[in-house]
Amino acid sequence: MLYLLGVVAFALGILISVSLHEAGHMLVAKRFGMKVTRYFVGFGPTIWSFRRGETEYGLKAIPLGGFCKIVGMTPQDDDVDPADEPRAMWRFPLWKRTAVMAAGSAAHFALAVVTLWFAAIFMGLPNPDYPSTTAEIRNEPARIELAPCVVQENVARVCGPGDLASPAAQAGLRDGDVITAIGTRQIGNWGEMLDAIRATEPGPAEVSYLRDGATHTARVDLAEVQRPPQDRADGPVGPVSALGVGLGTPPTVTYSPLSAFGATADFTGTMAVNTAHALQRLPQKVPALWEAITGAERDVDTPISVVGASRLGGEAVQHGLWEVFVLLFISLNFFIGVFNLLPLLPLDGGHIAISWFERVRSWLFARLGRPDPGRVDYFKLMPVTYALILIGGAFTLLTITADVVNPITLIQR
Repeated sequence: MLYLLGVVAFALGILISVSLHEAGHMLVAKRFGMKVTRYFVGFGPTIWSFRRGETEYGLKAIPLGGFCKIVGMTPQDDDVDPADEPRAMWRFPLWKRTAVMAAGSAAHFALAVVTLWFAAIFMGLPNPDYPSTTAEIRNEPARIELAPCVVQENVARVCGPGDLASPAAQAGLRDGDVITAIGTRQIGNWGEMLDAIRATEPGPAEVSYLRDGATHTARVDLAEVQRPPQDRADGPVGPVSALGVGLGTPPTVTYSPLSAFGATADFTGTMAVNTAHALQRLPQKVPALWEAITGAERDVDTPISVVGASRLGGEAVQHGLWEVFVLLFISLNFFIGVFNLLPLLPLDGGHIAISWFERVRSWLFARLGRPDPGRVDYFKLMPVTYALILIGGAFTLLTITADVVNPITLIQR
């Protein structure tokens, strides 16, 4: 039930963000005096609508997006009433047309940044100092955070009814304690602690730790679990000891309302870099998507569709991982905002690119003393546009299929 609730909530969030995208176009266009005749959420048959002023607002049956109709977006539009010609979008100054077309992505960015600011205050953002490599993790201080349980088999999953409680918790250790010795073996960092635990037989062991500046000793009954070698994640699984703790460096950090501005700016910069890298890798990920559909293991770095994102949102709610739900929503909005500005038709970035191409071309022709070539003929670009739509549609179908038959999951079963 929680999973279904999460899926619906995430899909609804995406629908709202796309509706805000179209509202961004509409509001800026109206502000500049352009005529907007229709604004609808959804596609297909109209369920409900009303008219206010010169614009019809409404809801359609298929909740897969939205649209707004701005009169005269291109000079080739043949449905412009003669009385509306002065208000046709293509007649307005370049900067105003650019602002209207960019307003959709701006709505996504604004939604992402505002949500990110609230998340920084109330939920926390990923700790920028949290180690990201095995070497960095091993060099961290052996400061512990108690695990909720010990999972005996070598899988990542939530705790089940048959799992053992954390041996460290049962022995009275607390979050923030720093392990200094396992038996007679002294501990200097997290890596040495892992090595010492694995070198100790399952069962009773003396564990020394530092708490509030004082050294304590506890007798811990180390659990026996199945794990591969530390230096080979794909190596043979065998029995080793486990203390039932995780790295105590906080993976997230909460901020005050003032400091959240800086944290939001930093995280936005990180998202920008990651989004640029993701867009660069899109073509090379197509074979991996096809392989996932035909039975290979799904690469967690492959693209996901709205279906896949909604499924991940459902899993996050099911397991109480609301921070994953929120950060996934933020990242998706940021990605959509950037993707929509790519200089390709029919994306908004394609219309912006053509408008600026017209301006630059007119400027160059004027400098060369040649007649202004005028506006770009969109009809001549239709074959390229249709080809890009076909490629985009095929890629979307590919990601949706992969997300249905072989989805990426938060918890590996």
